[in-house]
Amino acid sequence: MDSTTGAKWQKMTIENKIGLTLGKFAPFHKGHQFLVEKALKEVDKLWVVIYDCPETTNIPLTTRANWIRKLYPEVEVIEAWDGPTEIGYTPEIKKMHEDYILNLLDNQKITHFYSSEPYGEHMSIALNSKNCIADLERKKFNISGTKIRENPTKHKEFLEPIVYREYVTNVVFLGAPSSGKTTLSKELAKKHKTVWMPEYGREYWDKNQIKRRLTQKQLLEIAETHLEREENYIHKANKYLFTDTNAITTYMFSNYYHKNAHPKLKRLAEKCIQRYDLVFLCDINIPYDDTWDRSGDANRQIFQKQIIADLKERRIPYIELKGNLKQRIKKVERILKKYEKYANNVRVV
Repeated sequence: MDSTTGAKWQKMTIENKIGLTLGKFAPFHKGHQFLVEKALKEVDKLWVVIYDCPETTNIPLTTRANWIRKLYPEVEVIEAWDGPTEIGYTPEIKKMHEDYILNLLDNQKITHFYSSEPYGEHMSIALNSKNCIADLERKKFNISGTKIRENPTKHKEFLEPIVYREYVTNVVFLGAPSSGKTTLSKELAKKHKTVWMPEYGREYWDKNQIKRRLTQKQLLEIAETHLEREENYIHKANKYLFTDTNAITTYMFSNYYHKNAHPKLKRLAEKCIQRYDLVFLCDINIPYDDTWDRSGDANRQIFQKQIIADLKERRIPYIELKGNLKQRIKKVERILKKYEKYANNVRVV
């Protein structure tokens, strides 16, 4: 047991009811939540041990652990980076898991062991604790991690939004005004039978601009509302969400209008570095659509250069899309076919 893991265990007295459960939680679903909530009603303190399991899921251990921390702040989550990966009920495998947990506990007494699996019997004996079984026959929640991994969209009613979002690839399209982002987002969403996230800034501008200008506070409101809507769309998505622009674009408009941006908008733009799985830059080699709310092709060209410079400065990898709509879709499809979230990062082809 490493020192960082050992430091997590806060010694509790024998008078306390101390609960423990463990698993891969790949993913953490409503069945697991039922188990945790049952335990929280019955014990004074609950620890959850979560195993690293790259052979089962690409979603990192830290991400899976943080699901539980965010949903149940009162639970102490222990990340078992060096836990056994063997599964089964042979005497050797059972002893391997028992020895690991006993060593991990560092003499901490467990009074209640919770599970919804047959291993609860032998683990509770090893812990000298009460065997607390929850929904062993899956009558309340007829679901398993295996079923969800096979088709997350089909079973998303068993997942909290913060969990399901990790099964959605968020694809964002950037580029100057009139670079084809909206058309591309719509067409790809239609092709993949999913949803797309429209640019909220365009909607807000039509209703609130005064003399073709918005305040820094209004631009922050655009970025915040866009993000809220995007989160809602993620839970509606089928494997992919196609997003038309993000907070970086709003940040750049703020610089264009005011030579500065609201501090909160700057932070939202910074978060874009990790928020999106794939970033596509739409080239401006298509005819300029000169609508009333745009400032001309010359400004389009300058804005495009600024977007590229900003992406490079932030070290955000992006894929350029050139040519007509058909050619752009073809390239996006080629990337999506190769891309697997958390497994690789196909950025250029």
